Amino acid sequence: MELNGADIVVRCLAEEGVDHVFGYPGGAVLYIYDAIYKQDNFKHVLVRHEQAAVHAADAYSRSSDKIGVALVTSGPGLTNAVTGIATAYMDSIPMVIISGQVPTAAIGEDAFQECDTVGITRPCVKHNFLVRDVKDLAETMRRAFYIAKTGRPGPVLVDIPKDITVASCKFTPKRGEVKMRSYAPVVKGHQGQIKKAVQMLLAAERPMIYAGGGVVLSEASEELRELVALTGAPCTTTLMGLGAFPANDDKYVGMPGMHGTYEANMSMQNCDVLIAVGARFDDRVIGNTKHFSQNPRKIVHIDIDPSSISKRVRVDVPIVGNVKDVLLELNTLYSQAAAETPAHKEALAKWWQQINTWRGKQCLSYEGSDTLIKPQFVIEKLWEVTGGNAFVTSDVGQHQMWAAQYYRFNHPRRWINSGGLGTMGVGLPYAMGVQMANPDSDVAVITGEGSIQMNIQELSTCSQYRLSPKVLCLNNRYLGMVRQWQQIDYGSRYSESYVDALPDFVKLVESYGHVGLRIDKPADVEPAIREAFIKHKDRLVFLDFITDQTENVWPMVKAGRGLTEMLLGSEDL
Repeated sequence: MELNGADIVVRCLAEEGVDHVFGYPGGAVLYIYDAIYKQDNFKHVLVRHEQAAVHAADAYSRSSDKIGVALVTSGPGLTNAVTGIATAYMDSIPMVIISGQVPTAAIGEDAFQECDTVGITRPCVKHNFLVRDVKDLAETMRRAFYIAKTGRPGPVLVDIPKDITVASCKFTPKRGEVKMRSYAPVVKGHQGQIKKAVQMLLAAERPMIYAGGGVVLSEASEELRELVALTGAPCTTTLMGLGAFPANDDKYVGMPGMHGTYEANMSMQNCDVLIAVGARFDDRVIGNTKHFSQNPRKIVHIDIDPSSISKRVRVDVPIVGNVKDVLLELNTLYSQAAAETPAHKEALAKWWQQINTWRGKQCLSYEGSDTLIKPQFVIEKLWEVTGGNAFVTSDVGQHQMWAAQYYRFNHPRRWINSGGLGTMGVGLPYAMGVQMANPDSDVAVITGEGSIQMNIQELSTCSQYRLSPKVLCLNNRYLGMVRQWQQIDYGSRYSESYVDALPDFVKLVESYGHVGLRIDKPADVEPAIREAFIKHKDRLVFLDFITDQTENVWPMVKAGRGLTEMLLGSEDL
């Protein structure tokens, strides 16, 4: 059959099983929007800003096994979307962004709402395409989805000039899987390297398993749990890996890094064999690389992206492959080898004795208050009320770290946050994407009075589509993490970190048709959260918690310091 370009785009989205598209219309994509109007295979979600469209599509993907899709117009539509694209790129999130472009003949002529989409997005996408012939459109769309979800996942952008959306050509439905001669990511790990890893683990006296977001993305949580059970080693998960291993398991030592636990950081530094699984040794995890490399240890690094291996830390056994596939084979070979050569049980018991001594520091303890709401207390009560089963989205700052520390995630894909780019304003649009993908689940947004205002217009989107996340605003009237750093490193000179002229959030959210609650007493915290999740289960509820302005996130490793050079509290300043 013969279809125009706009209808081809819609057909291709339906072929890929797309259920939701997040977008905002404009001149260059009006033919596509016309085609959307005439179909019923997927639902379009009209956001209030293009950045929110990409964030919502991003979270849609993070919280499910589907690929999020965003649709924006040319020029400012695209440039507004760049922050969302870069956010997804840094965290390796599979997503397809469709952008409109001026007509082919006008490209390069400084036409109205023209920008160099391919050039602008090249540094922050896995791949991008500019479609110059309608005959290439269907195959390009199919390749975009294939590239986004295979290998190391990432956002892929398809830029479509307006004349391509109106031109027609013969359309052939998709047949079989996409194959690209120039793109064939390795999935299976090298068996010889996996055998070396097994022998290292068997010889280890102080083994450690360090898991990152790659475990979540490859659906390898079950295999990770099996590896920990087989080896008896402690497990730590990065900010992006939270939930990949159950937080309530005795072998879990918490999150490592700048705001990680004392026991996780000490174990990372003092182990003799470190198995890094789908993690990248980034600066917020290991701190100073020279300090990290001071202690002799053997490192096995499993990652689907060969460019990530030995990028920051030299490793001894690189294993390139899909985390799930590699762990399946590693567990099988370890079980067989362990039957013949048992691991060092006495040494392992001594290692755990040391870890439990570090645990005795109780680094996440904090001083409660009968008069001031402690932000940590709010997160703990949220965990209790939701049974630890909610999807939790987060903005960026102190509240993000408290959520990571005190909401104990036992399942993957429940923690949705911007890890690599650290993007403020993602919390609310993330919640929209999560709820669209998981309509029957509880969704909580952990935010601050600074972050929430960056995309607060999406309260309108939530009203239109009757979305009901619960927004917990830890309102300390400061840009909290900035204030904390200014206190510690800049002599308490709080330059532009105080948030003045705040709105009345209760009145603001009520004006959008939602429920607003203001809480300023610790005794009212739990009742308010229960009211939000039970009484107003089907409504968006904004809980404005007036929290202690002086509270800081501990532990903390200052920038440029070593992993074990931790500040455990204000007494260490």
